[in-house]
Amino acid sequence: MKYSLLAIVFAFLVSCSSVPEKDYSLINEKQITDYIKTNKLEAVKCESGLYYTIDEAGEGVKPTSASTVQVAYIGHYLSGEVFDESSENGISFPLKRVIKGWTEGITYFKEGGKGTLLVPAHLGYGGYNTNGIPGGSVLVFDIHLISVKK
Repeated sequence: MKYSLLAIVFAFLVSCSSVPEKDYSLINEKQITDYIKTNKLEAVKCESGLYYTIDEAGEGVKPTSASTVQVAYIGHYLSGEVFDESSENGISFPLKRVIKGWTEGITYFKEGGKGTLLVPAHLGYGGYNTNGIPGGSVLVFDIHLISVKK
């Protein structure tokens, strides 16, 4: 009984001491709007907090969140530092298996379309460092939607 009570108290203390993820929403919103203003972009804001621009509309079909797509992209921070990029032939993946910003954002483009996604942390990798990407980072993706498989 003594050890059971000790275990319960320990479990309570551990569960109460976990640090909640920091909310970067307001910080990211200001960072994105400053970036848009500085770069003179005409961006659309979505309810989710995602921003996107369409440079070339494309003429093909629009994907859904259940589609598999082939996308060529360059991923960079607001500073312009590139953290990832595909070849010009792109990569193919199901939209349900990528960050939320891509699952939502790619659906605004038609096949052949080009543009930019400005992804706040809550639609990217959140508030924690992930694969070399600092927690709370706004991610910018210049994309070319090459093809869509429904």
